[in-house]
Amino acid sequence: MTEPSNTEPSNIERSVEANLKDLGISYELVQIDPDFADTAEFCREYGYSLDICGNTIVVASKKGEKQYAACIVLGSDRLDVNKTVRSIMGVSRLSFASAEETEALTGMTVGGVTPFALPADLQVYADEKVLSVDRLILGSGSRSSKILVAPEDLRKLPKVQFVDGLSINRE
Repeated sequence: MTEPSNTEPSNIERSVEANLKDLGISYELVQIDPDFADTAEFCREYGYSLDICGNTIVVASKKGEKQYAACIVLGSDRLDVNKTVRSIMGVSRLSFASAEETEALTGMTVGGVTPFALPADLQVYADEKVLSVDRLILGSGSRSSKILVAPEDLRKLPKVQFVDGLSINRE
């Protein structure tokens, strides 16, 4: 799959920008090299701290009726998929959605997934820790940019639930 150029926004990037506008969220768009879209590589290349980067991770149930959710955690942490997320979703088995499932569900590629412009019925869980930073860097829908927002603006998402303990420190 070819990434769009930095000068022409993709359909998903336009959808994300429209969603941000509809929600009344101010943001800064940061153009990046798609090769550095994954959080750790992005931080090393562009000098940002993992502590202000948010990862939006899609998870999928593995038994019974298929359920999905998007989870937002700080880049310095890891998602507690086996305990906390499994419990709040009420499923017996849960794992990270594959890159193919994520793209089919969201229209976004891994490394660019954002909580904005997700399907209307997709539940979003955000770790309460994301509210503790002054600014938050998230995916933009593609691997060619990131968006910088005020964490409090995540409260404007229609299906967001903040969860204490959604993530675990990577230590």
